[in-house]
Amino acid sequence: MLTYNMDVEPRSQWLRTTPGALALAQPFYCTEAGRFYGRGQFSTARTDKESYILFYTRRGAGLIEQNSTQVLLPEGQALLLNCRTPQSYCTAPGQPCWHHDWVHLDGAGVRALEELLIPGRLCPLPISPALLPEFDTVLSRLEQSDAASVVAVGLALHTLLAGLAAVRLESTAPTGSRALIGQAADYIRTHYAEELDLDKLLQIAPMSKSHFLRVFREQMGTTPYNFLLCTRMTQAKELLVMTDLSVGAVAARVGFSSESNFSARFSAMTGQSPLQYRKSIANRP
Repeated sequence: MLTYNMDVEPRSQWLRTTPGALALAQPFYCTEAGRFYGRGQFSTARTDKESYILFYTRRGAGLIEQNSTQVLLPEGQALLLNCRTPQSYCTAPGQPCWHHDWVHLDGAGVRALEELLIPGRLCPLPISPALLPEFDTVLSRLEQSDAASVVAVGLALHTLLAGLAAVRLESTAPTGSRALIGQAADYIRTHYAEELDLDKLLQIAPMSKSHFLRVFREQMGTTPYNFLLCTRMTQAKELLVMTDLSVGAVAARVGFSSESNFSARFSAMTGQSPLQYRKSIANRP
């Protein structure tokens, strides 16, 4: 169910499109977008919609509510919201206007960023002025629907959300904690062939275990163990391509004591056995 009071200036835009196969294949695609010059009585309430919505306030402020939580979205800030849960938004009380850009979007890329940009709560974030032309790209090309426009809109959405994700990552941990996580990641990159455990990493980045694991996942996008595995597999690919070492020797070089364990891990993470990977690279022109 959708109810709204379209108290907006006549120059406002509301654009719609029906995504085709190419758009739906993109990690980010758009179904609706607009630039609303909302006045004092502008409001919308919705029970559900199969998409996310990205807001950006150009002037004034909006008030957004979901799950009994209200947040103010002032000028210069953006917010991603999952519309699958009831929500409402309006010109903030006491504000004469809410001039804002909005985009209904979806796709695997948005879902992958949900945990970061909607961390169990509404999360307004400042947005760099350098990103604002991306909203113009969405509005100018959304209704064209040709292949080039579909790709351009998807890239604009990706750029916007990536910019917000960078701001969010900078705000999730103090500078000192981020630096320590960087040192721990560098240690893994250098000592990947050694036996590494969490206690060793906590010597590099002294903090509580729970805090280390949380900040590492936020900053690196995965757990320390999976980061170690990915580093080992990347080095294994290099050895398989650039040397004639046996699979067992490669396994030992990257920190595996068992060739069978290495081969099973490699296959699970790449979709090929080590020998299949070596052969596929060798056969490329």
